[in-house]
Amino acid sequence: MNTLIAENIVKKFSNHLALDNVTIEVPKGSIYGLLGPNGAGKTTLIRIINQITAPDTGQVWFNGKKLSSKHIAQIGYLPEERGLYKKMSVGEQSLYLCQLKGMSKKDALTGLKYWFEKFEIQAWWDKKVEELSKGMQQKVQFITTVLHKPELLIFDEPFSGFDPINANTIKNEIQELNRKGATIIFSTHNMSSVEELCSHIALINKSKKILEGDINMVREQHSAPIYELEYDGFFNKLETTLTSDYKILELNESKTGGNLTVEVLNDQMTSNDLLKRMMQHGTISSFRKNLPSMNDIFIKVVGDTNSVTE
Repeated sequence: MNTLIAENIVKKFSNHLALDNVTIEVPKGSIYGLLGPNGAGKTTLIRIINQITAPDTGQVWFNGKKLSSKHIAQIGYLPEERGLYKKMSVGEQSLYLCQLKGMSKKDALTGLKYWFEKFEIQAWWDKKVEELSKGMQQKVQFITTVLHKPELLIFDEPFSGFDPINANTIKNEIQELNRKGATIIFSTHNMSSVEELCSHIALINKSKKILEGDINMVREQHSAPIYELEYDGFFNKLETTLTSDYKILELNESKTGGNLTVEVLNDQMTSNDLLKRMMQHGTISSFRKNLPSMNDIFIKVVGDTNSVTE
């Protein structure tokens, strides 16, 4: 089941086509990476999902129903450009934002007390927002985004402005919210965060979706037939194993074992076939396919798309 489907979305601003027939499906309970270069159309799509703007054509579905204003309270949105009122106190503003999402003052105060204690920021309550650093403001806005326990959370570059320790804290909180049932759309340029957090991804470039799917399947689909092996002891007669079926790309040996990287050349040769062949020459302790990183896939797919459209 999908929490959200954006179907055949088209959005044009003046002479600029921001989204060109884009469809994405966000599975329930997933952390869904929405990726793409600057200006690709990601923020426009996020604004449409949040009903800040409307598509020219296309439709958005939330839990199988047409997205409407009644769903606003079930969505939490942390934009990349922060939107706190600098002259208001942190406590007053946090309370105001929670009540905008339909929370009672009592429930909002109880929830804010919990989160402010959890993040050890009780002393910020009476400070004005303008007195806080960017990272401090980010923590406050993160709290007001998640406090009403929305079913769908949208984070646009959520680690921006954070040092590594606080970025790790927010990352852990995002994972915990997901474990508790929240579906999350996660937009970032940090591909290592995508690999660590996301179960599914979509890649948008030049207003079009060019890639979507389970992240492991995407990495598998873009991988070459290259495998990494570790072995104990020594390989016997390794030089005689060089055949038209595969070739050794790298070999590192020590007194106790070694590792090698092997590329399969024969399209009919499976990973099991390769493993059986290697086991004839030594004791294999580790065998895995060399999958490309999301960063490599991002660069290749976007580059290929750009070269086609230029």
